Amino acid sequence: MPICEVDPWRLQYFAHVDTVANIPTEDSDAWQWYPAYRFVYDKLKLALGQNLDAAPHGVPPSHYPVFSKPIVNLKGMGVGSRVLNSQADYLEHYTPGHFWMTLLDGRHVSSDIAVVDGEPCWWRHATGKPAGEGTFDYWIVHAEPDSGIEARCGEWVRKNLAGYSGMLNLETIGATIIEAHLRFADQWPDLYGPGWVDAVVGLYERAEWDFCDDDRSEGYSVVLFGPNRRHYQHPPPALVDDVKAIPGVTSVQITFHANLAPERHAMPPGGFRLAIVNGFDLRAALAGRELLREYFLPALKVKRGL
Repeated sequence: MPICEVDPWRLQYFAHVDTVANIPTEDSDAWQWYPAYRFVYDKLKLALGQNLDAAPHGVPPSHYPVFSKPIVNLKGMGVGSRVLNSQADYLEHYTPGHFWMTLLDGRHVSSDIAVVDGEPCWWRHATGKPAGEGTFDYWIVHAEPDSGIEARCGEWVRKNLAGYSGMLNLETIGATIIEAHLRFADQWPDLYGPGWVDAVVGLYERAEWDFCDDDRSEGYSVVLFGPNRRHYQHPPPALVDDVKAIPGVTSVQITFHANLAPERHAMPPGGFRLAIVNGFDLRAALAGRELLREYFLPALKVKRGL
């Protein structure tokens, strides 16, 4: 069977895979398949384990501001997360199953890591350009390493994931881990380079990491959001093909189910995610997004530059 992927727009990256291994791209699958390590999804435990100030709702903060979110959230793009600026905020947003923690400052980075028996063997880091209310204009998949994250988080991996072999995704702010996932980011595997998906299969089948990564290129994952509470239809395949044909574009994802009501999609407050254009040329990916914007949002067409 191929890598287990529930989003049909991402099957394009894994359709060629034939493996007997359980390779998750969803946290719900990883939680079931790797019970010995499911503790990583407890974000309160994660915070306390890094000596952050944190407690479940019901224990009021001693100071403000703090950051509040669900203790466990396996799906939902930041649903229920917010800054609490005062005791009034805390009382208004008190929610069973949520916790508060130190409000961190610094770069917000998503890191994919190949782990063999608790040892990190490969890293790749991405940062997003925020567009407000939980949305991103685009993500940069960096070619360069990040020594601060790799040193600090590598120590955490060795301490906490002994015996684990598989992919790991860590979200950090200022090199402090805020979320951990027993999977990789399935939004941009094409930007990791040829042979990367096959290396992932080998990692899960043989607990080995074999990937030639000497010629990295910086990649871009450009996102198109539209207004929430609208019903959208998929664009014609010919239009998608036109975007894919732009030199420098590597893939296009139409990121919603046309047969489902908009409210049945897990989306951030700032918009409904319509499409993603990946590529190694930012201008090309942005141009592809504008073609899709003309189809989805003709009345909201905006000229954008770098």
